[in-house]
Amino acid sequence: MLIDCRQCAMQETSACDDCVVTFLLGVQPLDLDESEAAALDNLAEEGLVPRLRLIPAERRVG
Repeated sequence: MLIDCRQCAMQETSACDDCVVTFLLGVQPLDLDESEAAALDNLAEEGLVPRLRLIPAERRVG
């Protein structure tokens, strides 16, 4: 999973403030393998980090 905030439809919105990527790394691109993505999901489910709020810009309904 490649997460690039520059390609997110939610970039520069309030969703950025509540996204795990911003929480952990700021806005630099992040490349996660399947087990890392699952680990972040588990942490988010337990309330330890925010959820991933990424919405790819090409999928945004406008």
